[in-house]
Order: sequence, then C-alpha cells, then structure tokens
Amino acid sequence: MLSSALTGTDAILIEVEVDLAMGMPAMAVVGLPEAAVRESKDRVRAALRNSGYEFPPRRITVNLAPADVRKEGSAYDLPIALGILAASGALPEARLDEYAALGELSLDGRVKPVRGALPIAAAVRRRGLRGILLPTGNTREAAVIEGIDVVPIETLGEAFDLLRGDRFIEPTRVDVPSLFDARPDAALDLGDVRGQEHVKRAIEVTAAGGHNILMVGPPGSGKTMLAKRVASILPPLTVDEAIETTRVHSVLGMMEGRSLITTRPFRAPHHTISDAGLVGGGTNPKPGEASLAHHGVLFLDELPEFRRNVLEVLRQPLEEGRITISRVAGTVTYPADVMLVAAMNPCPCGFLGDPTRECICPLPQIQRYRTKVSGPLLDRIDIQVEVPAVKYDELRSDTASESSADVRKRVQNARGKQAERFAASDIFCNAQMATREIQLHCETDEAADRLLESAMTKLALSARAYTRILKVARTIADLTGAKLIGSAHIAEAIQYRSLDRPLV
Repeated sequence: MLSSALTGTDAILIEVEVDLAMGMPAMAVVGLPEAAVRESKDRVRAALRNSGYEFPPRRITVNLAPADVRKEGSAYDLPIALGILAASGALPEARLDEYAALGELSLDGRVKPVRGALPIAAAVRRRGLRGILLPTGNTREAAVIEGIDVVPIETLGEAFDLLRGDRFIEPTRVDVPSLFDARPDAALDLGDVRGQEHVKRAIEVTAAGGHNILMVGPPGSGKTMLAKRVASILPPLTVDEAIETTRVHSVLGMMEGRSLITTRPFRAPHHTISDAGLVGGGTNPKPGEASLAHHGVLFLDELPEFRRNVLEVLRQPLEEGRITISRVAGTVTYPADVMLVAAMNPCPCGFLGDPTRECICPLPQIQRYRTKVSGPLLDRIDIQVEVPAVKYDELRSDTASESSADVRKRVQNARGKQAERFAASDIFCNAQMATREIQLHCETDEAADRLLESAMTKLALSARAYTRILKVARTIADLTGAKLIGSAHIAEAIQYRSLDRPLV
C-alpha cells in the first residue's frame, strides 16, 4: 500500500509494507516513525475490531519505506489498516497497487482529515497511479490536481469495500475555472479611507511595481487601515499562483474544506512572533507567516517593536522570494514571494512632526528607535512614505474616494507592461530588477537626470537610495504609459524616501 510524507511543500510517496509472522502477538512500526506514527498500532487495532474485521493474532511488522525519511503525523493509520487486511488475505494486493491512501482512524473506524492533501495528490499523479483514497474533508483540495481519481472515504469499511470491488464511490471533481469566477470581491475597499490621497498613490505605485513599502506616521493616522486594503488593488491570482499558495496552507492543514485559495492572502503577525513563526522552522520544519503570505501581503505593524533577530531573517525571502531552512535531518525550501507592507511611528511617543501634538522624545532616543530597523532591511524597502494625522475636514468630507477596482485596473495595466518587458527573463515586476536590468530599462531623459543628480547631492542620498528611486520611477512611468523616465517620475520617487532624510 502506498502513502505519502511531506517534505517542505512537496510530498514523496511512502511504501507501507506489512508482514505477518508466527510468534507472540505484537505490532511494531519501523522506518523512522515519530511518536504519532508509532501510536497508530493502537488506533488501527481498535478501528479494525470495531469495524467488524479480525485483527490477526500474529507478530505484525509494518515498514515505512524509504526508511531514511522521517514519518510524522497520523495519516498512515488508513494505509496500515488496509495493509494488514491485505497481508491476512482479505484484500487483493493488486488493487492496493493502484491507489495511495491517507487518513487518521478513529477508534470506531471513521476516517479523519489530514494535512497536505494537495501536494500529496500531485505526487500521486507524478507516480502514474490511478487515484488516492482520502478523508472526505480533504478531497476538494486534492481534486484540484487533474488526471487522478480522488476518492472520498468516510470509514475504513468503505475503503475495504472499494478495494475489494464490492462498492463504487464517485470520485470528487472540482471545476477550477468556476472557483475563480465565484471568488468573492474584496471586503475592504480603498475608497473607504478618508484623506491620505498621497499615501494611496504610494500604495498604488507599490502594487504596480511589486515594491515593499514602509508607512511612517502617528497613531491613528490610518496606517493599518491602508495596509489591509493593499491586497484589494493587486492583480487577481492566476491558477498557478493559487495552487502554489494553496500548497502552503494545505501542508499546515488550514484549508478547512476549501478547494483552492483564489484571493491573495493577507497575513499580519503580532510583533511578539518568533523567527521560526515568521519564516518557518522548528525541529520538524513547517512554513511560517511569510510563506502563508506567498503571492500576497505580509503586514508588519509597529515594525521597530519586532525583535531584531526576527526582522533580520526576512532578508532572504525579500531578496529571493523563498526561504531555505537547514536542519541536521535535511534542508527544506518554502516559497515566500511576498509584498512587505510595514508601519511604524516616527518616534517612540509617535508625535514627531505632528502639528497639533508635541513630541517629547530627545533626538538620541528617536535615533535609537529608528535604528531598531537595520539598514540591510531598509535596503529592501523601496518606498518609505509619511502618513500624517487626518484632518477633521477630510474625515467629514462627502467626496467619494476612488475605489479599489478603479485603482486595480491601472495596476494591472502597469503589470502587463512589465510582463512584456521581462518576458525573456525570470523577473516579473520592477521591484525585482537588479543592476543590469536597471541599466537596460531605467533610461531617463536629460531633465530627470539633472533632478536626480541634484537630489543625490543636496539630500546626501546613498547609492542604495539611487537604485530604489530609479526602480520606483520606472513603475511610476509605467502607470502613466511613458517609455522614458521623466523629471516628474523622478520627483515623485524621491518623495518616497522619507527615512533617507536627516532628522534635523
């Protein structure tokens, strides 16, 4: 009987071998099983007896091969039970070779859901098997993988009858295109935010170029409200992106009966999170919040309050779009192509630069507060924008703000231009440009060049600020349909480098 083990967001098939021998009745599970797998012998024994089958009074050895891959979780209960029935002659072994099986057994023989159904179904298709037997709660996500029969199993008895040929169970089918047609509209709309028009513009540029953004402003200025609406203006997920994102949620058992994640995820971990919680890890590594936000938005509120070691582990995913975790048992890689949206106060009290409230923080304290966010991390944030307190007139204004749908059209148009520009490379958006691509695609006119030179001199901007300004200006030009980067594009991009300016 075949089952499966998870390695990162992929799966490998595991052969469940069962041997019945003479000797004192006992059952042993070998092949590098963890505690939950070793405990399966008690669940399997009770499930077989309570389902009306005889548990062989023999010495039973269960081998999970390959033996050098760690086996964890309770998903091996069902294949072990079916393997015992086949070894005792109750099931034809030929039928067992056509299917893989996963499921946790209750003591009464019911089959409970497991983690990782989607990547496991993909592994079954690669092996060329006829199908997979899965708990009913997992079949909709697995059925996204075409070319195999995903058979819903409620009880051990149903699986037994199916493999004997005494019962037919209709495989689960999912119409993937209809899932995208039926995806809900974003509940949060950018038009709900009053005022902050320049910040909305910065968010539009962020979404259009795939840039990371840091919003700096006093408490209550709307930073969190704006961040929650970034996903609403991003282009819709493609089928391939949806499957990649769903893999991560499937591995963590977070699908809750859904077939596919069709909207871009938004994750907002608390600042007390550990580095393993943010990027993944643990003794048996699992994905973290950055991977759960794959192809979506990772929002870090109160950025300086995160522990420094936690923030520093974001360097690799922000640069490469993936996270590699190395342990003694092996190395796993998780996808983490995220758009980072961060927010922070301008100073510890939050009121630096506020026209109505006085800041009580001395300059050294403000500098210490800001240096909690390291230079290398800021180097990966293209846009830094100030978010001032909203005036009363703006809060009470009846003027309708532009909706997310309207902004999304411009974002998609700009993304389309970038797709054409980078068609021959593995780059998808302007934020991913390296030095060579900047030289090729960020050509400026004479006025823009003079303005950038003046800004570099007068504002004492660094070399990293120079490249960030060019990339953001390229996105602004894409939004306006311009081929050359003009002075207006450079001027706007310079405004989005607020933390590069001195405090006094």
